[in-house]
Parts: sequence; structure tokens; C-alpha cells
Amino acid sequence: MKNKILLTAAVTGAGSTTSKSQHVPVTPKEIAESAIESAKAGATVAHVHARDPETGGISHNLDHYREIVERIRESETDVIINITSGGGGDFIPDLMNPSAGGEGTDMQTPAERHEPVGSLLPEMCTLDCGSVNFGDMVYMSPTDWLREQAKLVQQSGVKPELECFDTGHLRFAKQLIAEGLIDGDPIFQFCLGIPWGAEADEETIQYMKNRIPENAHWSAFGIGRMQMPILEQTAKLGGNVRVGLEDNLYLEKGVLARNEQLVDKAVTLLQASNIEVMTPAEARSHFNLMNPYGGGN
Repeated sequence: MKNKILLTAAVTGAGSTTSKSQHVPVTPKEIAESAIESAKAGATVAHVHARDPETGGISHNLDHYREIVERIRESETDVIINITSGGGGDFIPDLMNPSAGGEGTDMQTPAERHEPVGSLLPEMCTLDCGSVNFGDMVYMSPTDWLREQAKLVQQSGVKPELECFDTGHLRFAKQLIAEGLIDGDPIFQFCLGIPWGAEADEETIQYMKNRIPENAHWSAFGIGRMQMPILEQTAKLGGNVRVGLEDNLYLEKGVLARNEQLVDKAVTLLQASNIEVMTPAEARSHFNLMNPYGGGN
């Protein structure tokens, strides 16, 4: 697979972006359609969160996830599905009552976080490898919770993407591997530029890349205006890449994007560097992913 990389479209996320762009998909139908359009534009993987169709906020409703997955699988467009398992970790500090979360706190147990993955069996899912100051909130993923969640993912046969928002997350991801909780060649993802995690720059990419196991695959993404610069730097260093409205709303300064436009721009940038994007079939074989359409990997 020399000069071929995996391209993920993170189509919606769970942040408060719907008020900033009308192109952020909200309903299960919109999210599925955006994933399908992104695949047609060249994405290998669709990374999906569910949103509440009424409020636009985060949804943990299994039926919402089921509708998204079924609509994608029933379409004529092939794409690898990657479901988040990182929901339910938002802790909003309340200084008047520090033992309890303030308004907006959204916490789930490891089993609850895993439910959409275990029920719907996508080819991939994310596994956030630690807690981090995330803007003005704290994203909480304690180590014992992560061990439990990793076991559930392992038992499901779904391939985890080890999300690392800071360098300590790399260390714990490697600990999960050492404890036998990650099967096969691991996949790391460096999540860069999020306040207040790792910086979005080439030095950070190199630092993190140099600290993963020799048999590991890796990818990186940047948020906001750093989305495309990080994509180009990552691809040139041999990593896989990600774009999408979860991380960045703009095609260029002042121009709101659609997911498929960001994918198309990414494909064009990659081709200019003589880098091709893997097809879903190629990626299933290369990363040893289970195939939901039958016939093995």
C-alpha cells in the first residue's frame, strides 16, 4: 500500500457547531447522507456521532445510531463506518459544588459508551486514551474505565482507533497494548490543536510518531485552520489523515464547507503529492478489519 493512505471524514461530531454552520448534519438521515456523499468524494472511512434531531446536541440514543448505520449500509456506496465510543465523558466543573458536575455535564459508564459499538458492530470505533482539559470542560476517561471499555471493544471484534489528545495518552495506549487489550497491529490517531491538548504542528507529529510501536499504524488531524496543513504534513510523513465538519467548518476563509467539499479538497492535495486514497476494500484488507458485508476481511 505504498503511497496509499486512509482518509477519514468526521462528518458531524458532538460540539456546538450547528449554530455556526447550516451544513453540519443533525438528523440520522442527514448524517448518513453526508457520510455517503463524503465516500463518493473519496473518503475511505466515515466517522460518526449521533445528534439529537430536536436540539442538535449530543445523542446517546441507540436508535439514532442504528438509523445512521443502516442508511449507510443500505446505500450503494461503500464506506468503512467508524462510530465514536467517546461520548458521555464531558464534566463541567462547578466551583460552588466541586464534587458534582455543573450544567452540561454528560457522563456515561464504559458499558454505556460502548453500547452503539457493541450493538451495531461497525468496522472501527474510537477509543479516547485519557482525560484532558477540553476547552472549559474536562473530558474524563479514567484508566480503569478505559481498560473496561477496551475489553468490550476487543470482545466485539471491532478495530479500535486509539485517540491521543496529548502525549500521556500515548503512554497509556501502549499500556493497553502491553496488557493484551488491543488485538493485531494497533492504530493510533493524534488529535492536535484542541485546547488544551497537544499542539498542531509538525514537531508534535514527529514526537508522537516516534513513540508508537514499530508495528503501529497512525494518523493525525488538526482542527480549524490547521486541518489542511496538518493533513499535508501527516501524509508526507506516511500517516493517515482526517477532515470533516467535526473539526473544521470552513473550505477557505469566510466560506462554509460541506463534508464532501473538504474530502474533495483533501483528495486534490494528496494527489498533488502523488499520494492516493485507499478504497474501503483495500483498507479492510490492510488493517485487518471485519467486513460487515460478509466474505471475511
